[in-house]
Amino acid sequence: MTTALHPKYSFDTFVVGAANRLAVTAGRTVAENPGTAYNPLFIYSGSGLGKTHLLMAVGHAAKKAAPALSIEYLTLDEWVEAFHAAIAAGQGDAFRRRFQNVDVLLVDDVQFLTNRKEMQSELLRLTEALQTAGRQIVLTSDRPPPQIADLDERLISRLSGGLVVDIGVPDYETRVAILRRKSEERGVRFDPGVLETVAGAEFANVRELMGALNRLVAFQAVNEASVTPETAKRILGLSPAAAPVAAAASSGGPGRPGGADEFGAFLADVTVTVGKAVEAWRARVTEAMLRWEGEGYRTQRLEALLKQEAPAAVDAAITEFAHDVERLKALESEVAQFDPEAAGHSVFRDPERMGEAEQAAARVREGGAPPPGPSAAFPLVAFAVGPSNQVAVSAARAVLEHPGKKYNPLVLVGKSGLGKTHLLNAIGLELARKRGAVVACLSTQAFIDELIAAIDGNHVDWWRARYRRATALLLDDIHLIAGKERTQEELFNLFNLLQDQDRQLVFTAPTPPNTLVGLEERIASRLEGGLVAELTEPDRDVKRTVLERLLTLQGINAEPALIDYLADRHADSVRGLVAGVQRVVSAAAAQDAPVSAGLAREVLEGQAPREARRSAGLRTSGLVVSSLGGIKSREKMVWDWTDPTDRVIEEFR
Repeated sequence: MTTALHPKYSFDTFVVGAANRLAVTAGRTVAENPGTAYNPLFIYSGSGLGKTHLLMAVGHAAKKAAPALSIEYLTLDEWVEAFHAAIAAGQGDAFRRRFQNVDVLLVDDVQFLTNRKEMQSELLRLTEALQTAGRQIVLTSDRPPPQIADLDERLISRLSGGLVVDIGVPDYETRVAILRRKSEERGVRFDPGVLETVAGAEFANVRELMGALNRLVAFQAVNEASVTPETAKRILGLSPAAAPVAAAASSGGPGRPGGADEFGAFLADVTVTVGKAVEAWRARVTEAMLRWEGEGYRTQRLEALLKQEAPAAVDAAITEFAHDVERLKALESEVAQFDPEAAGHSVFRDPERMGEAEQAAARVREGGAPPPGPSAAFPLVAFAVGPSNQVAVSAARAVLEHPGKKYNPLVLVGKSGLGKTHLLNAIGLELARKRGAVVACLSTQAFIDELIAAIDGNHVDWWRARYRRATALLLDDIHLIAGKERTQEELFNLFNLLQDQDRQLVFTAPTPPNTLVGLEERIASRLEGGLVAELTEPDRDVKRTVLERLLTLQGINAEPALIDYLADRHADSVRGLVAGVQRVVSAAAAQDAPVSAGLAREVLEGQAPREARRSAGLRTSGLVVSSLGGIKSREKMVWDWTDPTDRVIEEFR
C-alpha cells in the first residue's frame, strides 16, 4: 500500500529559508542523482515544518528528471500494514522484492519504529539492499536516528551513514514569504502590514502559521471590512484586546453571502441595464471595459470600439484584448519574482504597450534591472547645515571625495526628523554622478521585502547578484533588521564583499549601532568600525535656513521678525519645525491675514486673538503711529494706569 505524491508538494511550492536551505539542497541533489549523492538521506524536524512536503518534492523532481524511474512514497504505518498483510498472505518474499526494486523509496515518519523490532530488521535489510543496488532511500522523522527510542544500533549506524539533516523553525523573512505565497494561492488580499504582523508572532511550526492565516481568511470572508494589522492582532490573540471570531465565522456575517461572486453579479447587472438601452455588442464591450478597468488596466482599445457605428468582429476584439491582459499579468508576475518594484510599472497595465512590457521583462530576467537608487527629492545643495550636523556633513563630503576609502562604513545616527534620510539620499545622488556608478539606496524595510520576495520566488541568487554589482550601498533605518536573522546573514555577506572592494557603505540609525537591540554583534562591530556621525536637534542656523527656503517655496515674503521668532523657538527636529510653519501658514490663509510674527505667536503659543485684532481695518508693517503721539508696536504695548497694580502688559498676538 503506497500513497500517491500530492501534486502541490513540489520544490516549486516549497518556500526556502535559512532554516531549511540545507535540507532542500540535499533533497534536490538526491532527486537529480538518485543513489549516488546522499544515501540514505534522513530528514528530521518537529511537526508541521515541511518534512512530508520536502519528501514528496524529492519524488516529483526525480520523476521529472527521469520519467522511467520507479518511485514510491509511503508512511511507516502504511509500510507496516502492507508487510503484515503480505506475511498473512504468505507473500513475504514478494513484498521484499517489490520494495528492493524501487528506484527511489520515500518513507515518512520512521520515528514509529519504536518497539517494532521486526520492522527495524526489515528496514535494515531493505536499506542495505537499496544501497548495494544503487537505489535511493529517503526517510523522515521527528527526531534524528540516535534519539528514536529503542532503535537497533545497526540501523542507527546505517541511517546515519548517508546525510542526516534537520529543518528548523522558519525565520521571520521566510514566514512572510510563506504567508504571501499561500495568500496568493487562495486569491486573498490583506491590507499592508497584516501578513508581517502575523509573521512577527512566534509560531511553533508552519502548520500553526497556516492556521493563523486561515483564521484571518475566515474573518475577512464574513465581514465587510478588510483585516488590518490591529484587527489581526485581536483575531490571533496577539494583544489583550483579542476577540473571538468563531461566532462571526459561523454566523455567515453581513458581507459575502454564500461565497457569491459579487463582481460577477455586478457585471451581470451592468450587462442587463446597458443591453436595454443599446445594441448587444455595446453591452459586451462595456462589460469588458468595466471588468478590466476594475482590475487597473487601460482600455483605450475597447473605448475605440464604442466610437464606431458597427465594428466587425467585436467578440474577437474582446478576446484578443483579454489575451493581451493575461500576457501582461504573466509578465508582471514573472518580473515580480525578481524585482517587485519593477513589477508595479505602468507598462504592465497597458495592453497597447505590450512591446515595452516584453522588453522590460527581458531586462529584468537577464539581471539588467539596477537596485533601487537615491531619491532626487533630496539634493545635497538643499541640506541645511549648522553646528548640529556639521560633523555628519563634513564626513559626507569626505566620503564623496574618497568613496570607499575615507569613512567606510559611514553611519548617520540621530532621532527621527533630523535629516538623516535627506543626507543619506544626498550622498547617494552625488555618488551616482560618477561614471559607471550603480548606487543602491533604499530603506531597510524595502531591502527586507525584496529579500522575502526573492525567497518566495526562489531567486535569491539573482537578488544577491543585483546588489553585488552595486558600487555603493546606502540603507536607511538599519535598526529594522533587528531580529531578522536571514536579512542579517545576507547583509553581513554583502557588507564584507563590498567593503573588501572599497565600495562605499552608508547607513542611518536612531542610536549608535552598539546600542541597537537585536542586532548581531558581528554586524554591530562592522558598523562601529567606520565612522558614527551624530545629528542633533537643529540649531539656530539650520532652523533659519530651513525657514527661509520653506517660506520662499510657498511664495511668502517673510519678515525678519517672523524668521527670528520661529528660529528662536525650541524645535526638537526639522520635521517639527516645518509642521509649526505649516500651522502658521494655514492659519494665515484661513483668516486672510499676512504671515507675521504676531500671528505665529497666536498660533503656536495657543492664545486666542483679541477682538481689536479681528476688527482692525488697516494693516501695516507692525508699527502704528498713535493719535496721541509716540509709537506703538502691535507686538507689545504698555498701558499705564493710575494704580500701579492695574498696570497691564498686553501682547497683541
